[in-house]
Amino acid sequence: MKAPNNVPASIVTRNMSDFTTETGNVYESIAIISKRANQIAVKLKEELNGKLAEFATTVDNLEEVFENREQIEISKHYERLPKPTNLAVEEFLEGKVHFQTPAIEEEQKG
Repeated sequence: MKAPNNVPASIVTRNMSDFTTETGNVYESIAIISKRANQIAVKLKEELNGKLAEFATTVDNLEEVFENREQIEISKHYERLPKPTNLAVEEFLEGKVHFQTPAIEEEQKG
């Protein structure tokens, strides 16, 4: 997953009224952002585990396990990425998150 360049790596103070433009409700917006952050976190973890699985060994003896420079670099790369919450907030504020609420879906069907 390629992180956008405009996403801050640390916490930024936000204007809460920015979160109400899409939904009209801050709490609903935060719930949507948290669900998206969980999706991003799962995706990043799967990618990281997939890349680190290449280096997996079946050796149980700690003396035989050695440092692998590539494995360390991959881990450091993922550590430097913006947190999933920051990515989700930026996606939400940019209008890139698609969501539906059950109440609205029921009204459209009826």
